[in-house]
Amino acid sequence: MTNSLKPQTFMLVHGAWHGAWCWAHVADILRAHGHRVFTPTQTGLGAKRHLMSRDITLDVFVQDIANELEFEDLSDVVLVGHSFGGIAISGVADRLPQRLRQLIYLDSLLLPGGMTAFSQLSPEVVAARTAAAQAFDGGMSLPPPPPEAFGLLDPAHQAVIAKRLTPHPFGCYTSPLHLQHELANGLPRTYVVCTDPIYPALAKSRELAQSLGWPMVELATGHDAMVSAPQATAELFMHLAVQTRPVTP
Repeated sequence: MTNSLKPQTFMLVHGAWHGAWCWAHVADILRAHGHRVFTPTQTGLGAKRHLMSRDITLDVFVQDIANELEFEDLSDVVLVGHSFGGIAISGVADRLPQRLRQLIYLDSLLLPGGMTAFSQLSPEVVAARTAAAQAFDGGMSLPPPPPEAFGLLDPAHQAVIAKRLTPHPFGCYTSPLHLQHELANGLPRTYVVCTDPIYPALAKSRELAQSLGWPMVELATGHDAMVSAPQATAELFMHLAVQTRPVTP
């Protein structure tokens, strides 16, 4: 399925409570096939948890990835966003479409311009997360949920992330995504639905992708596909990359 794919550049953006670490196995597989892979960590998370601040907004998350593209001088990039990372890649596509080949939304939040992450979640989820953040540190960050919340059924997989999850900047849930163009900015895009088990919090995002007529594919694993099924996840990325022609500047 992937034999005809010439070397590509992938940038993999993690979701809430995660960091670059979650992509380790997927990145190894892609590199073994000759691809370049970048896995930036968003401000305040993972190895950058010491930068946690009330000032971290969606604009900061978008700038994190935009800076990575610009300072590494990357082009023709397959930009992947997992879960909350889908918001950041939408913002980057709005700003730097000329550096991108395509977008892959891996079980991601889809956020129209001017909206906040909370606008795509149910009122019950919003209330629960707001209360949790207030109780944790006065509302600066949201503590991570238990590993099984990410659709990880194997205790070994749960153990992998349990010791690495870090609090998520709360301002990224309450700040709007600023877009100057339509969502995905005309770039080729695919929405990947993780189906086993399905992630309830993404119901509105799945509905939005469907209503926009985006290509949608299924991956038979849980929400943290890069942990529970790294081989299948990497193969899907390569398959999608070979199916899509680069965008003409």
